Amino acid sequence: MKQKQDILLESGTGELEILKFIVDDSSYAINVLKVREILRIEKGDIKKLPEKSDVILGMTNIRGDVIMIVNLSSYLNSELIENDGVIMAILAEFNATKILFAVDNVVGIDRIGWDDIQPPDRMMGELVNGVIKSDTDKDLINFLNFEKILEDLQPELGNKVDVKPEASADLRARRKNKTLALADDSPTTRNMIKDTLVEAGYQDFKIFSDGRQLLDHLLEIKEKYPEDSVLDHVQGIITDIEMPNMDGHTLIRKIHEDRYLRKLPTVIFSSLISEDLLHKGKDVGADAQITKPELDKLVGVVDQLVKAVKPIADY
Repeated sequence: MKQKQDILLESGTGELEILKFIVDDSSYAINVLKVREILRIEKGDIKKLPEKSDVILGMTNIRGDVIMIVNLSSYLNSELIENDGVIMAILAEFNATKILFAVDNVVGIDRIGWDDIQPPDRMMGELVNGVIKSDTDKDLINFLNFEKILEDLQPELGNKVDVKPEASADLRARRKNKTLALADDSPTTRNMIKDTLVEAGYQDFKIFSDGRQLLDHLLEIKEKYPEDSVLDHVQGIITDIEMPNMDGHTLIRKIHEDRYLRKLPTVIFSSLISEDLLHKGKDVGADAQITKPELDKLVGVVDQLVKAVKPIADY
């Protein structure tokens, strides 16, 4: 049994659709853009794996794809509810990976604004990307960081950077003179991006935890230096998509709608980049889009966009 979800939202509207689900009487949410299907899987169709923790239920075949099933209840220190030997699971795809998450129940889909997602308390760590307070729900809804879950279970699927040949002194000097603005709600990802670019020779960064903060910074530049080009102060933007307050698509749309800011090169670096979703970034005018497992590509793309090297080819 499956339920297909159509994605009807335009890009950069400041809205998203979330799929709400229950684990051990607590409410959680996942971005619908990550969801492929909701499935009911017979326990007998799950192949156990040797030497795996209770968090991994096993593998199952979904129309020719062998996919790992994560016991989300066990990961969250709860108990998985089974109904007559049938497990409810969310088939998700992100970071160029398909994965099933077993849950207790699926509630439904809501449309909310990114500004309805409040940043999590620091005590919650990086497992929760944000907290949603709905007008129709008394309980708070945790917007889970599924990328963190996947990286915990399979670190080899996390961001990796291949060792590159040492850049020439001339190229490193050109990189040193560029200012980059970065927006990502994950401290780990922010540090990983910065460390990768610093190793390549970039040194000047303006770093923010959401798109609203980065946009406010750009508007301050516009107000303070109206006679300058924005490129005199910032040469490139790197942004995630999923962030509280303002998402990356909305940020880029607002940059391109502003005559002062529109010359800024923009790169989306997100787990949501896939063949099916590339059009969303193109619709708002992103100059390049990179999926998070391909961190090694970021330096070359940034080099071309900020004119440290020749212009980037059309992606």
